[in-house]
Amino acid sequence: MTAPGQYEEVDLDDLDVDEALALVKEGGAQVPDGSGATGGSPAVPQPSPRGGNREHGEHAADGTSRARAAEHGHHRATPWPEARALAGRASRRPDAPVSVSLDAALGLVLAAPLAALTDLPSFDTSAMDGWAVAGPGPWDVRAEGVLAGHAEPEPLTDGEAVRIATGARIPQDVTAVIRSEHGRTDEKERLHATREVVPGQDIRPRGQECRSGDPLLQRGTVVTPAVLGLAAAAGYDTVSALPRPRAEVLVLGDELLTEGLPHDGLIRDALGPMLPSWLRALGADVIAVRRLGDDAEALRKALKNSDADLVVTTGGTAAGPVDHVHPTLRRLGAELLVDGVKVRPGHPMLLARTKENQHLVGLPGNPLAAVSGLLTLAEPLLRTLAGRAAPETYTLPLKETVHGHPYDTRLIPVVLREDRAVPLHYNGPAMLRGIAVADALAVVPPGGARPGQELEILDLPWATAGIEVCFT
Repeated sequence: MTAPGQYEEVDLDDLDVDEALALVKEGGAQVPDGSGATGGSPAVPQPSPRGGNREHGEHAADGTSRARAAEHGHHRATPWPEARALAGRASRRPDAPVSVSLDAALGLVLAAPLAALTDLPSFDTSAMDGWAVAGPGPWDVRAEGVLAGHAEPEPLTDGEAVRIATGARIPQDVTAVIRSEHGRTDEKERLHATREVVPGQDIRPRGQECRSGDPLLQRGTVVTPAVLGLAAAAGYDTVSALPRPRAEVLVLGDELLTEGLPHDGLIRDALGPMLPSWLRALGADVIAVRRLGDDAEALRKALKNSDADLVVTTGGTAAGPVDHVHPTLRRLGAELLVDGVKVRPGHPMLLARTKENQHLVGLPGNPLAAVSGLLTLAEPLLRTLAGRAAPETYTLPLKETVHGHPYDTRLIPVVLREDRAVPLHYNGPAMLRGIAVADALAVVPPGGARPGQELEILDLPWATAGIEVCFT
């Protein structure tokens, strides 16, 4: 007996050709995703020879069967908000914390609070270049100045001044620091202030920012460049952080070229070059990119041997004759958590638990549909694995009308201009021209949206200039 959503494991050696083909066809047809243009009606289903760079599987020959298959596929699909929430809850708790040197911690999440290991500053320092003075002026200026990085200087007596650099230790008994532009020396090398001197001016007292032991940052803080600077200033060489989740990309499809121009029915692979960098931008450590073609046995072996936290596949998620993802997951006894999402583009995306500590996100083969799958399923799952808090949702008014799908959410590329979301053209499932210049994706509800209507905005990780852009 298997639990609901659980595939029974099947030994490949026990299957003959006819049984294997039957397993492929069991998944049923998916609702067509349409052309991706701004029209609101779904496109008429068309047969497709494979699932590598398209979203739809084979459809029944007669219209009645096609309609039934489409209705079944749509009924099975998970609503878009629910699919994102489920992906965020699907993964296990983050790995045990690791000690990471500061130069390797960028983009990670702190696993423990950060407290100051020293006073900041650790001694009284000069905030400006100028003179340190004691008592009222005018002042006799010492011959030797005080520079940063040197031992504690000799104390001053009333009526004395000494040249001092920014960051240098303040001598004992100093009244104030006079900035270089606020003082002048006469022919006898006596210093005169050109404006009122306020006791304590331009001196950073010890512990002004924090005292040793003061809490600085909470657990769960994302390590930004500023966090690295604060940690270093506070005395840290390493921090306790959660490791990056490890991801592996499996590129499926015999029709894909890795170089040159398309020819003879072959097309360039867009997802192989795009996905690793996108996953890194979402906080993952991409450990491998493998090109498997349309080889069910190669896919089975790759999944069985993978030790990644997340495996991402491209294409093959529908029910065509070479769509091997569903049958392979059955054979491995995987638990199917999401089988289709009510979103356009990207309807036939899926999420499965392949091992106790491993998940698979099956992306459609069309490039923009794959982006939809990344932000719908992969981003929430990786966020949980990395220990990051969910970003707060926000909305912006739409500048122009956007046609919607009758009953599915639609994700469209937009640019953000003057607090408005401007829809971009070239937003079909197979197109990258729009997303390549986009700032974000707008979430269009079923039925479409009118100008001025507030829509939820999904920022692209690099468009916010945030720390999520970890491409190395």
